[in-house]
Amino acid sequence: MAEVILKNIKKVYPIGDSEKKQRRFLRKAKEENPQTNKVNLQITDEGVVAVQEFSLNIKDKEFIVLVGPSGCGKSTTLRMIAGLEEITSGELYIDGVLVNAVEPKDRDIAMVFQSYALYPHMTVYDNMAYSLKIKNTPKDEIDRKVKEAADILDITQYLDRKPKALSGGQRQRVAIGRAIVRDPKVLLMDEPLSNLDAKLRNQMRAEIIKLRKRINTTFIYVTHDQTEAMTLGDRIVVMKDGFIQQIGTPQEVYDHPRNLFVSGFIGTPQMNYFDAKLIKENGRYAVVSDGYKVVLADDKQERLNANNVEEQDVILGVRPDHIVLGREGIKGKVDVSELMGPSCHLHMSVDGKDVIAIVPTEGKAVDYIDQDVCLSFSGSVCHIFSKADQKNLEY
Repeated sequence: MAEVILKNIKKVYPIGDSEKKQRRFLRKAKEENPQTNKVNLQITDEGVVAVQEFSLNIKDKEFIVLVGPSGCGKSTTLRMIAGLEEITSGELYIDGVLVNAVEPKDRDIAMVFQSYALYPHMTVYDNMAYSLKIKNTPKDEIDRKVKEAADILDITQYLDRKPKALSGGQRQRVAIGRAIVRDPKVLLMDEPLSNLDAKLRNQMRAEIIKLRKRINTTFIYVTHDQTEAMTLGDRIVVMKDGFIQQIGTPQEVYDHPRNLFVSGFIGTPQMNYFDAKLIKENGRYAVVSDGYKVVLADDKQERLNANNVEEQDVILGVRPDHIVLGREGIKGKVDVSELMGPSCHLHMSVDGKDVIAIVPTEGKAVDYIDQDVCLSFSGSVCHIFSKADQKNLEY
């Protein structure tokens, strides 16, 4: 299997001379009016920068997930690893070998696409065997590998069928089987579950976790679904506008988001935000919002002190499941109550903003609609972001 190393990878899509003047105008407009001319990707005289300064060491047999909104550069990064996109600058190593100029077929990788990409005129068996046949692999070895992969993916009973006779989930299993019969050093998966319904996605996530335990390969998985990222990855790489925002285990990224974007992208429902002031009294930091003061936990005190953070206006982030309805706290009014079985998701108006709290029902029917409530939380669950650059002030 293989370690994959990306060093300062950059991808620029060139633009024609006729478009350069327009691009320069857009860039100038963005610089002069940053609030009204938002351009997601950086534009240079070379072209549109899709991926920039991407550096990542992926360990042998690690499961890495690239996650981010559409257009953030995650699929482009995956395609550069596969060799389907040329790397503009930087270095890519697979198993210690520089592969920038190596053809895709010689990189010993396999890729599973969003669209399955199965041959409709071939049976499941022939689809899975095709890559081995063109390599002139002996028939008995082809048969063994196809049947082993079919057994792992529980599609043995479908080997004689054509793709049109299969469900979406079954077709995706065939696509995965076609990839793993090659025993690739690296298995790339580009949003493989996005075409499936919610129930099948849940089922296939579990199948991929089981598959990972049964085959010894390095996984690089791309998704825009943060639930997939949290459940599948050993580490996740959060991307935005071609840049890496944060790398860490799912728990690290959830508990310690490095900036406002990561905090809002990871976690469902997304984090709530309040205008607040960070103060320091008797040597200890506290946040004050709407007259409600919360002293921060000891670990947060240590990190803020280490960074010599000064008193300032901040953005206070609190996740919905960390909010408690009490007699004191930030004042709000319940607009919508969504029953989710064991809990209610309460949508509230707080100073003109929508805030969500998850409240356990404990088996009782509770009506919060139009009620005035007070939102409280502990100092251990507060996330403090700078208003200037939106970075987490603890890091």
